[in-house]
Amino acid sequence: MELLEIQEKDGKIFCPLKSTWLIAKPEEKVRQKHISILVNNYGYSLEQMAQELQVSNSSRGQGKARADIVIWKSKKDKDDGKSAFIVIECKAENVRLHIEDYYQGLNYASWANAEFFVTTNEKETKFFNVDPAYLPGKLEEVVAIPTANDVQDAKKIEQIKNQTKIFTREEFTKTLRACHNIIRNNDKLSPEAAFDEISKLLFMKIRYERQSLGTKVFTEAAYITEADNFEKNVRPGLKRYSGYNQSYMQHLFGTTKEEFKEDNLFDENDEIKIRENSFTQILKKLENYNLSDTQDDVKGIAFEEFLGTTFRGELGQFFTPRTIVDFMTEILDPQEGEVICDPTCGSGGFLIKAFEYVREKIEDNIRFEKERIRNFLEGENFGNLSENERLVINKKIEQMQTVLNRELDSGVSESRIYKLSRNCIYGTDANPRMARTSKMNMIMHGDGHGGVHHHDGLLNVNGIFEERFDVILTNPPFGQSVDRTQLISDADKFTDEDMKKKYKEKYGEAYIEALKQVDDNIGKTLLSLYDLGKTSALTEVLFMERCLRLLKKGGRMGMVLPEGVLNNKNLQAVREYFEGKAKLILICSIPQDVFIAAGATVKPSLVFMRRFTADEEMEYTKCKTEALYEARELHRVEIDNLDVRKKACIELTESLKQNQKDISVLFNKAKKEKIKSIEKYEKQIAAIKQHQIKNNAEKIVIEKEQKNLEKLIIEDSKPLIKKKFDYNIPIAKIDDAGITTTGTASAGNQLPSLVNEYLQYRTDNNLWADHKIFYSYSLKDNSYFRVWNGEEVELK
Repeated sequence: MELLEIQEKDGKIFCPLKSTWLIAKPEEKVRQKHISILVNNYGYSLEQMAQELQVSNSSRGQGKARADIVIWKSKKDKDDGKSAFIVIECKAENVRLHIEDYYQGLNYASWANAEFFVTTNEKETKFFNVDPAYLPGKLEEVVAIPTANDVQDAKKIEQIKNQTKIFTREEFTKTLRACHNIIRNNDKLSPEAAFDEISKLLFMKIRYERQSLGTKVFTEAAYITEADNFEKNVRPGLKRYSGYNQSYMQHLFGTTKEEFKEDNLFDENDEIKIRENSFTQILKKLENYNLSDTQDDVKGIAFEEFLGTTFRGELGQFFTPRTIVDFMTEILDPQEGEVICDPTCGSGGFLIKAFEYVREKIEDNIRFEKERIRNFLEGENFGNLSENERLVINKKIEQMQTVLNRELDSGVSESRIYKLSRNCIYGTDANPRMARTSKMNMIMHGDGHGGVHHHDGLLNVNGIFEERFDVILTNPPFGQSVDRTQLISDADKFTDEDMKKKYKEKYGEAYIEALKQVDDNIGKTLLSLYDLGKTSALTEVLFMERCLRLLKKGGRMGMVLPEGVLNNKNLQAVREYFEGKAKLILICSIPQDVFIAAGATVKPSLVFMRRFTADEEMEYTKCKTEALYEARELHRVEIDNLDVRKKACIELTESLKQNQKDISVLFNKAKKEKIKSIEKYEKQIAAIKQHQIKNNAEKIVIEKEQKNLEKLIIEDSKPLIKKKFDYNIPIAKIDDAGITTTGTASAGNQLPSLVNEYLQYRTDNNLWADHKIFYSYSLKDNSYFRVWNGEEVELK
């Protein structure tokens, strides 16, 4: 069969099923590309297919709906008007498919009495068995659809229907562990080095499957066939003319490195470091999974769980359990447009959750706006309109959906997801493998990885600097200390002038000022950069101050901290430091069990703070001044007595100085004239010196008493400050945080109910200002506009 090629010119695309040229809209391009796949890869003929076929639909009073692509078992079945075999629903490329997209197409397939339903947006393709017992309501995903050669084989079709696609994160996690063991056994690499190799292969697989448009997976058989062709027909020519002499395995990795070059995932000279038989064994293990069309939450969470078991202990990394990450994110409730950071991001768990959390808010809003505009376009009398009138409205609805779907495309510049991915998610980790892993993990979850850096989290980099963030979520390293002799060196300076120029354009003069944190302190200790560096060298203490500095005024943060920070007497000064700069908005005690599976032994607490707003800073300063005055007045008698004694000492000092001066004159005169009374003056001078010694000792005693009294006044002022600057600090104790000592899920997770309870408390007490960006969409002259704070931006 001759291959079907895509034909495009002058902004139009040829539609062979209609024998005409149509405007090359994104959805139309996806449809025509998929038709070519059905012909070229599955062997279906154009004669047994139709495009935009009307199918019966009594729902919503619409009379008829149009299925994007319909396939019959044969041309004869089509000509005879028999039931369709497969119905395919196409969406604009690079738009995440949502459940309503599945059900819309499944409706079409059910009405057409089809046996299979496919939904695709080019990047993702999903296959479903249409169960006639449900209309609609049951999505039973299968691994594939039949090819043209299978359509008359009832047994083969039944077999495909029974190959339900059960891709659970538990299954994928087990598979990743099995792949890890293959490398450990065959190639004798360390756990973390073996993980690096699996990561490379996963990204090769993702790239391959993206290019294959979801129709096939990166299989062992396909690799062996292509490798054989490469070695016989490609590699000799490359070697002869350019000296290129890499194996097909290394060649594939090279093209993958190029694909992800902007993400800085791999070193330029990095290669696959496992044997080819290990490589093919892993391909065999993974070939049942298509990572390009697997839901982000499935493969992402599985990847995280695999990370946790791989790195536990070897790198000293304690991964924050998902239940804790979810809880902390939901408590702080990040909003669209807010800038979020984790300066000790590890594998990226907090950043991923924040990204997904905000993305879901955007998706919900888009979903709401689609329904609102649909209802507006249809009006109340849609069912009474003529077929042509309904067709015109349906075209407008399709146009609206296409336009709004672009808001969810991270590849569309200035879309809402694009802004979230590139302008709102930032993180650092001092371990290079962890920083790279965090980027990989975020890609697995669907984007938002560009702001992650390998960098000391206590130092500024890229957009991570003081007063930049609305929300910080982090689990800093516990119980470690920064070496008091660790100096800031030239190696810490950022020297890429091109990137500095780019960052200055993005962040303004604040970025240049942020660089001074390092540039102006070369040779000084790292601890000298922090107020609490004199008090404590503990990493958790320094990162508490770091996070506070990173926050904007009024910004909020949640941290996993050892309980000792809250009750250790030696850290009282640390607690007081934060009391003067931030409000505690929630303290949640959680069981020690939560982190035992990750290898931690310290009992943790979840501490949430909000940095003072400018008004609160002024109010706190006022309360502190008043409290100190009142405390000083409580000790007025002691203060006055010390003042009297100090004044007496000063007067006596001056008197003794004068007496000493006068007697010295007489002494010098008597000595010069050799008068016998010289001994009398010597005794007087000695007596004056004794008085001076006693007076100086009294001064020292007074100064010590004044210092002690001042400390007492400060201590007495503290309860007064708390009384004047009074607010409730909600404290919760959780007995079950959703995870056991073995790391498995527990049944009685209390955290979700605490989230709901806290939401009400937060609302009632107006704990932080509303940062929400209010979007809506309007339709004018057949064009769609994003409306934000009264300003309209036309959507293309």
